[in-house]
Amino acid sequence: MFDAKKLLDQFLGSQLPGAGGTVGGRADQVTKLAKDNPLATGAIAAVLLGTKSGRKLAGNAAVLGGLAAIAGLGYQAYKNYQAGQAPQPASRAPAELSAPPADSGFAAPEALSNDFALVLVRAMIAAARADGHIDETERGRIMDKLSVSGLSADAAAFLEAELANPIDLDAIVAAGETEEERVEIYTASRLAIEPDGRAERGYLDLLAGRLGLADALVDHIEATVSAAKVSV
Repeated sequence: MFDAKKLLDQFLGSQLPGAGGTVGGRADQVTKLAKDNPLATGAIAAVLLGTKSGRKLAGNAAVLGGLAAIAGLGYQAYKNYQAGQAPQPASRAPAELSAPPADSGFAAPEALSNDFALVLVRAMIAAARADGHIDETERGRIMDKLSVSGLSADAAAFLEAELANPIDLDAIVAAGETEEERVEIYTASRLAIEPDGRAERGYLDLLAGRLGLADALVDHIEATVSAAKVSV
C-alpha cells in the first residue's frame, strides 16, 4: 500500500506559479518539472488538480505540507466559528497557521491514519472532477504524463481508478465520523478547486449539505481557505 500522506502532501504542493489552465495544458507545463525533480515539485498533483483560477497557498500554509495545511486551516475556521466571530475577509493577509491542540479533534499528520489521508485525497480528486472535464481521452493523457513523475505503481493504479470510476460521494461522506473530520474533508475539497463556476460551487454546496455542516461553519471555511490563497 502506498503512503497516502505523502501523496496528499504532493497534492497541495501542486499550487505552483504557472501551473494553471486546463488539465491538458498543465500536463505539458509540468512534464519537465516532473522529469527534473520527481515528486518534490508537486508535479503529480499539478497534472491532476492545478489551480484553474491561478491561485496558490500563501504564508506558512504553503510549506506546512498537505495534512498540516488541511488540519490547520480547518481548525482555524472551526475555532473562529465556535467563538462566534465573523468570517475573515479574503482581502486580509493569511494568518500564520499553528498546529491544532492535541485535544482539538484535528489530528496531527503523524497521528492521522493512512486510511483517512486516502479519504482526503479522494475528496480532492472528486472536487477536481466536479466540472466533468476529465474524459477518457484526458485521463489517458494524464496517466501518460504521470508515468514520468516517479509515482509508485500502487499510487498510479489508485489515481487511475479514481479518475475512471464514478465518484463515490457516499463513501467520502461516511468516512467523516466526527465533525472535525467532516470539516477536514470539506477543507481539502475546497483547497482543490476554486468555486468560480456553477459545477464547482454546486458540488461544494452538495458536499457541505451531505456532511451536515452548518452554513455559518461553511462560510468560515470558505473565508479561511480564500484568505490562505493568493493570485499567482
